[in-house]
Amino acid sequence: MKTTTLHFYFDYLSPFAYFAWRRIGTLCEKYELELKAHPVVFGKLLDHWGQLGPAEIAPKRQWVARYCQRYASLNGFNYDPPKFHPFNPLAALRMSLPDVSGSNQFRVIQSLFDAGWTEGEDLGDANNLIAVLRRAEVDCESYVEKIAEPRIKQALITETSSAIEKGVFGIPTIIVKDQLFWGNDQFQHIELLLEGKDPIQNEKLKKIESRARGIDRKIITGIKGSDS
Repeated sequence: MKTTTLHFYFDYLSPFAYFAWRRIGTLCEKYELELKAHPVVFGKLLDHWGQLGPAEIAPKRQWVARYCQRYASLNGFNYDPPKFHPFNPLAALRMSLPDVSGSNQFRVIQSLFDAGWTEGEDLGDANNLIAVLRRAEVDCESYVEKIAEPRIKQALITETSSAIEKGVFGIPTIIVKDQLFWGNDQFQHIELLLEGKDPIQNEKLKKIESRARGIDRKIITGIKGSDS
């Protein structure tokens, strides 16, 4: 029987990616899925699809801070976000590529996520990342040199471009059985799919997706004297 692969797209900038990562192993074990982790540059996704990140919208940033504290409390773990946010995630993302971390990839991801989102570590400083990984007993002596190599920089660009080609627009994203799931609250939906109980009806979905637009937001905002 062919093993089903679950693709997990993440950036350390997102607490929601961390929340999803905390559950992904259990899901894969339950359904005997092969996990493939894909570090991608969240900012490039936002640029491509013409979006702002949560930290760039003041009330949304405040909402996220409250949501995360409540989520951590409900799920029984400490929440202490990175020392600086937003931060430059490139070093952490490159260290998380299999071309750098190899068989330690999942340990690297777990260690950096934990350090950033439960211990308030600076995830934007390469030297601090190495210190975090050393504490986790990850053999990372060559990481700083590797992440400066053009081929490693290109590998992250390729991962991000590939994600965009697959329709990934946000973080975290999970793709399994060619279905895309966005966010840390999608596990129940994923299990419906994996158990053969997905309520999606393709013909009905096509009709819904093909419905014509009634008006464009730009037109609404351009109407003088509108009630909005």
